[in-house]
Amino acid sequence: QKSNKPKGKIVLTMAKMLTSPALKMRHPRKSVVKSLGIGAMAAASFSTHTATAFSLTTILSNTPTFRSTPTTLAASSSSTTATHISNPRTLGKSTLIVSEACLGTMTFGVQNSPSDAFAQIDYARDNGCNFIDTAELYPVPLTAPEYRAGATEEILGDYIRRIGSTQRDELVIATKICGYFPSSPVAAARSYPNPPLDPAPDGRLDGASVRSACEASLRRLNTDRIDLMQIHWPDRYVPAFGMTTFHHDQKREGDVPIYETAEALKTLIDEGKIRYIGLSNESTLGVCKWVKACEELGIADKLATIQNSYSL
Repeated sequence: QKSNKPKGKIVLTMAKMLTSPALKMRHPRKSVVKSLGIGAMAAASFSTHTATAFSLTTILSNTPTFRSTPTTLAASSSSTTATHISNPRTLGKSTLIVSEACLGTMTFGVQNSPSDAFAQIDYARDNGCNFIDTAELYPVPLTAPEYRAGATEEILGDYIRRIGSTQRDELVIATKICGYFPSSPVAAARSYPNPPLDPAPDGRLDGASVRSACEASLRRLNTDRIDLMQIHWPDRYVPAFGMTTFHHDQKREGDVPIYETAEALKTLIDEGKIRYIGLSNESTLGVCKWVKACEELGIADKLATIQNSYSL
């Protein structure tokens, strides 16, 4: 029987995964989930295979703020999708209210066409999902002949243009800035809507690059602010994207300090272009350094999430 569900993959990020009974049985340090503060995080030693794409509410808050009843938003007269939020919860210590499931978009533009993408977003929203995650790097794989950095954000931006500003306000949009990437097609595409820069510059996380990435994402997404801006991976070498072994011979000199990246994000927050910031593919030590930098800059309340690899 033919399915009415949209074609393609819907990637879901489950924010409550760390509180599941199965994980608690596997992970004896279950107190990390509910009671440890950030200062104890290094002792907890989250590794790549035990961390997940979860809200930092599990680390920064003593008690996760989850609500079991749906929240209903005011619907615009032109709304064609449901405006309730399925299993809403506060994202970390932020004021963002998001659905339990987050719609991933990395297939939009290579594995899924724009029409596929629109169908997936509509389907997700019809079922109470208000949280969408993308990245300036997307789509994947980068080896596809049709790959073009930023194409996924452009598709999402076309969707936002279609639904209008009122319905855009019902969504929580998260995107990511890429980390260290020599001769980066992603950094080259920050000239959008102009042609990519040639030769392609290196992707770094210095202040100028962070601003350039943010403003390019805003243009592609057709929005005036990014609800959650994440650092996709660090500027320094770390095992990332499922890698678990640190190779000392891959360490590099001249890393951009975390403080400089955080300071650039603070400026964009002050300008109203970013609401909250998040981390991805980050180590325990890196998270601690990020927390310290944000505390020194007075934006500790803006560091909301971490999205790391997790093996099911």
